[in-house]
Amino acid sequence: MSEGTELGRFLRARRERIRPQDVGLPGGTGSRRTPGLRREELATLAGVSFDYYTRLERGRETHPSPAVVSALGEALRLSPEALNRLHELVALAAGRAPAPSPGPARAVRESVRTLLETLRPSPAYVVSRANDLLAANRPGLRLFPGLTDWPKERRNLTRYMFLHPMGRRLYRDWEDMAAHSAAHLRAMAGADPDMPELAELVGELVVKSPEFARLWERYDVQARGGGEKHFQHPEVGSMRLAFEVMSIFRTDGQRLVTYQAVPGTPDHDAMLLLDMASPSPEQASFSEETGRWRPGG
Repeated sequence: MSEGTELGRFLRARRERIRPQDVGLPGGTGSRRTPGLRREELATLAGVSFDYYTRLERGRETHPSPAVVSALGEALRLSPEALNRLHELVALAAGRAPAPSPGPARAVRESVRTLLETLRPSPAYVVSRANDLLAANRPGLRLFPGLTDWPKERRNLTRYMFLHPMGRRLYRDWEDMAAHSAAHLRAMAGADPDMPELAELVGELVVKSPEFARLWERYDVQARGGGEKHFQHPEVGSMRLAFEVMSIFRTDGQRLVTYQAVPGTPDHDAMLLLDMASPSPEQASFSEETGRWRPGG
């Protein structure tokens, strides 16, 4: 079947998103039966035969050369991350899949927990490869209202965005944030296709969230390393915060996420209120491993 492989689904999804005029081809008149580019049009742009490309998309050809893959990536106008994903899917189709990875490391080092506290009043937290919340300082946890209503094993920030009642209301630009979130999971899946916790999360979201299912089928790939988020927080109101994402050395993909705002601005004032709204002045960090607050150093 033409949709029988992940490689085929990726190629078709990306092909159907490109309009002929985007790549210098005439759009023609009337409606096209196929959205986006036809197979023969993409094959011509990539410099391969129509028959070869059709076999590739249908999973009957599994050993394209790196030059062909790069040509397809250029014809599909893929970003560098999406092109890397295409190379990974070609390797998987050819049976060159990496060995299954071990289970995720959920323990957060004590030094990292201490670092979370030194970052206050800035919200900060640690997440796993699949965005499970592993540790947070108080403003970092309070940044996501209602997250602690869930049992600790379900506290995942992507699940929160798509399935929690507050997830959609928290972000002022939810549609853009949701698209970035799905694209980030695609990037994580490309880096480790045998990640069981990610497969479980994606399966749940595809079933329970039509918005996620639609975004997942777009095959966008984008690992986020920083940017800006605009929150409409129920306790402190509107705040636009810059954020950075940093990998934690010698962990199984753990990432430290920090937020900040320019001092003296309304955004910074709102961020300060988020920390001051904590139920206790005692410095503490939240550990997903134990489900409790830990005293700071």
